[in-house]
Amino acid sequence: MRIFRGFGGGRQIREFDSADASVVGVTTSGHVVVISIEPGGLVGRHPAGAEQLFLVVSGSGWVTGPDGRRVALGAGEAAVWSAGEEHESGSAEGMTALVVEAEQLDI
Repeated sequence: MRIFRGFGGGRQIREFDSADASVVGVTTSGHVVVISIEPGGLVGRHPAGAEQLFLVVSGSGWVTGPDGRRVALGAGEAAVWSAGEEHESGSAEGMTALVVEAEQLDI
């Protein structure tokens, strides 16, 4: 058994005018990553490459969809975007999210 108490490090997200956000891959057989957004950080607006589940596992923040309206999310809450849908996420206090991308999500 391996225990993880945080996902420090990882690759800094520099695309889409992002700031203070990093990503750590967790599998090679699918596209699943953990995104850490530091206080005041964001993952800039961009289209979803496939259907995308964004599940907040700790902290809190916000997400947007095509209309750009911010919707608050906390731990245990999620957003799902369709392929090609413009979106953005950020946090004033810090947030960690599990992100799953697939051609089709069964949720």
